[in-house]
Amino acid sequence: MTDISGMTAMILAAGRGQRMRPLTDTIPKPLLPAGQQRLIEYHLLALAKAGVKQVVINHAHLGQMIVDILGDGSAYGLQIQYSKEPDGALETGGGICQALPLLMSDPFVAVNADIWCEYDYSQLPQTIESLAHLILVENPAHHVDGDFVLEHGMLHGGDGERLTFSGIGVYHHALFADCQPGESFPLAPLLRQAMAKDQVSGEQFSGNWWDIGSLERLEELRQFLSSR
Repeated sequence: MTDISGMTAMILAAGRGQRMRPLTDTIPKPLLPAGQQRLIEYHLLALAKAGVKQVVINHAHLGQMIVDILGDGSAYGLQIQYSKEPDGALETGGGICQALPLLMSDPFVAVNADIWCEYDYSQLPQTIESLAHLILVENPAHHVDGDFVLEHGMLHGGDGERLTFSGIGVYHHALFADCQPGESFPLAPLLRQAMAKDQVSGEQFSGNWWDIGSLERLEELRQFLSSR
């Protein structure tokens, strides 16, 4: 267990959630309920439990609903700031780049709002020697080919048994040094460039994890939570 209380965390909540329609026509995907909480609330509570105080949330589609419901974060023992994006959003990399001025720690934590998992955020490293440190999971049925190869604590995109990126990572600001705020771009190419220079470390998490990318997977998660 590490002390990550001084780290800022970002929750990536700007996605449109096209595959979750019609639910996401009227409510942003991170606010969809599962069990006793909304998807994004599980992250807020888990981050607060790990000692995090400062959280940044980016938003675009129906984003004001996120602001109105979560407020300043005091209900979760947090201080929340928001990074508003245009309606089309800026993709993951662009969203983080635009929010960098609000991310006061270096490194910082970033989490996809549309995952559910039992990862203990207090296990994240407070400092990293690489540009990024990613949490990987076993490949789910909808992503059997995986993303990256984990060998000796480092990640690469070459030959080997691939694992799936969980959507949880720790990043240095330097990973985004050549990026311009307001640009829309994915995170994966930046990570692959850093991997080519042996600058991305990682670890595997073997606990429960869901990527809520479809109505069917949302229903699976709801059934799992109701059975506990």
